[in-house]
This record gives sequence, C-alpha cells and structure tokens, in this order.
Amino acid sequence: MPIKLGLIGKTNTGKTTFFNSATLSSEEISSYPFTTKSPVSGVANAITLCVHPEFKIQDNPNNSKCLDGWRYIPIELIDLPGLIKDAWKGKGLGNQFLSIAAQSDALLHVVDASGGIDSSGRISEVGTGDPISDFADIEEELTMWYQKILEGNRDKVSKLIKTGANIIDAITDLYRGIGVNKSHVKKTLQATNLEEKDFDNFDMIDSKKFALCLRKISKPTLIVANKIDVEGADKNFARLRERYNDSIVIPVSGDSEFSLRRAEQKGLIKYSPGSETFEIIKSDELNEKQNNALNFIKKGIMGEYMRTGVQFAINVAVFKLLKMNSIYPVADEKNLADKKGRVLPDLLLLKDGATINDLAKEIHTDLTKGLLYAKDLRYNLRLPVDYQLRDRDVVSLVSAAKK
Repeated sequence: MPIKLGLIGKTNTGKTTFFNSATLSSEEISSYPFTTKSPVSGVANAITLCVHPEFKIQDNPNNSKCLDGWRYIPIELIDLPGLIKDAWKGKGLGNQFLSIAAQSDALLHVVDASGGIDSSGRISEVGTGDPISDFADIEEELTMWYQKILEGNRDKVSKLIKTGANIIDAITDLYRGIGVNKSHVKKTLQATNLEEKDFDNFDMIDSKKFALCLRKISKPTLIVANKIDVEGADKNFARLRERYNDSIVIPVSGDSEFSLRRAEQKGLIKYSPGSETFEIIKSDELNEKQNNALNFIKKGIMGEYMRTGVQFAINVAVFKLLKMNSIYPVADEKNLADKKGRVLPDLLLLKDGATINDLAKEIHTDLTKGLLYAKDLRYNLRLPVDYQLRDRDVVSLVSAAKK
C-alpha cells in the first residue's frame, strides 16, 4: 500500500468514527478526551472507475478489487491521537503524533463543524466551540514543529553550505526523515522569496514563513468538516470555506457513513461507499429507530450534500491533493492480461508527471534495463520511455529482452 493518509485534529472531532467507517474497524469511540492513545492503522480504499467496461472485457483484479465497475484500491489510513497545545515541544503525545503524521503522504484534518468541543477538545454545548480556531491551533503546532527542526539545526545547515553544499540539499537533509524531498524545499524557497537570501541571515520571521510553506507543500491537507448532520454545522462549514479558501473543505457525516456501512455489511441495504444513494432491501428487519436514521441520512445528508463525505474525502486526497493517476500495466497486450492470464490484474497509482520509465521502476527495477518503449493499448500507440502517463492509461512495456 504505497499511499498513507493521516487523520489529524483535536480530540472528540470524530476522527475515530471516520476511521471506523472507512476501514470497517471497531476502534473505541467515546466522548472523553484522548480515546485514541496511540496511532491505529487500517486499510481503506481509494475508488475510481474501472476501464474494463470500456474494453468490453471481464477483469480479474489482483492488487485491488472491482465491484459494479468501480476499482477499490487499498490505501493505508492512520488514526492519530488528538493533539494538544505545545505538542511541538513534546507535550502529551506530541512527539509520537508528529513523527507518525510526518510519514503520511497527505493529511485529513478533521474538525467538529457543529462547534461541539471547546478549545481543549472536551465535549461542550453544540455551537459554543469554534472549528476555525480548532483548525488554526493544530496547524500552528505542525508549523512550529517544522520550524523547530530548522532552528535546532542552524549550525549544521550553515556548515554544510560553507563546505560547498547548496541550500536546497542542506535543508532537505534535515527533513528527509519526514518525507520531504528536494522539490518540496525548492518550491518553498521560491514561494517564500528566500531563494536568494543568505541562510545565515534568516531571522525568526523567515524561518516561520519557510516552515509554514514547507509543511503545506510537503504534507498536502484537506479539511474534513465532520458532524455536518448536527443542526447549525452548515453555518460553520460555510465559515470554514470562506476563511480557508485556499484549502479544500469537505462536509462529512462520519456517523452516517458508519451506519450505512454497518447496515450494508448486515445485508439490510445495498450501498457502495461514496455513493449518492442506497437501497433498503430488508425493510422488515429494520426497527423504527433504524428506519428513522436511514430516512434522515437519505434526506438530511444525501439530499443536502449528495453523500456522507467519508469516501469522497479519501478520493479527493488521493486524486486531487496527491494528484495520483490510475495506471493499468499488462504483459499480454492482446488479452490485456498478465503472464498468469489474469485480465487487467493490477492498478498502480502514480504521481502526475510519472513516465513510462517510472512505471517500469515501480513494477521492478530490472525492467528499466533495456526498456525500449511502451504501447498504449487503448489507441494502439507507441509511447517513448519519457512519455508522461495519464489517468486510466492501459500500457504494455516493451524491452529489448521481451522483443
């Protein structure tokens, strides 16, 4: 599972409910603070349309599954403990949280859109809390942690630069362990206009500006406005979108998705994660409370927001934030199969801009040796090794050995 998504936010925002509904797990859910005391990992899925109907064939997925024409691609979802103020200094579970969050490719920042928690994350009267401040508090902790790394290693960076290293390499070396690469650092220096400034002349304002930008670039984040099913949450959702108009904000009802997934698991309804509707198939087995809950989800959530938002948030993180493309490599170009005869067996998620050569490396490093070109099996085109792959490409690699 190459992609990791981390769930972050204050305690009691509904991160664990989101996690359970996405992974069909049963982690403890409670209203007291810090129910999640250590990171919990589970398997969720990014979902995209499969290409097999287009080719009028039946597929035999291997590394993913195909249901009703949709490909379910496993990704790792991590439920992280709620942060507290000064976590960047190591308070609470700060160091553990931040080190795990740093391993995530993207972050889903869950806030309580109902305003039902206070500034410390304790349950309070709905509408009295402020999700805008809650979001800002956690983002500040992450930024301060990034700044701490830079400020704590000033002498090291300065020494590297004076001995011949460029500033990009020197700074990247500090953050490499948390998934930061040279491209992230270069883009950050450019965006903050610090590219030409002597590192020894960086002041605290410069390092804070750098840390804020690097954190956003290296850990793309969307805002999950959870508990949208609670009265009054729609107003906070609108406020979040207006205040953070440079971020993607998605309305979510984790409780609703969890209820639908459990009902579907019990065979009471037919529902696909992320779908805009569901069908009740065993109405005689539903009690009044269950019927009322399902009616509310159908009208109050799907009728208003089209979907519960849980699966949508995951899909947006994978395909929009991380800009992943779905690529189908096959060995047998005639039958679109692998060497075992499985049709369209694998779906690989590759970053936008990835080339045929990158695909070969992803499958096996030896494949790059003697790689000549690839064949686009949709349009019967020969593609050079530096061709940038596009979403839903179906390709066969051709090497000197294979030829």
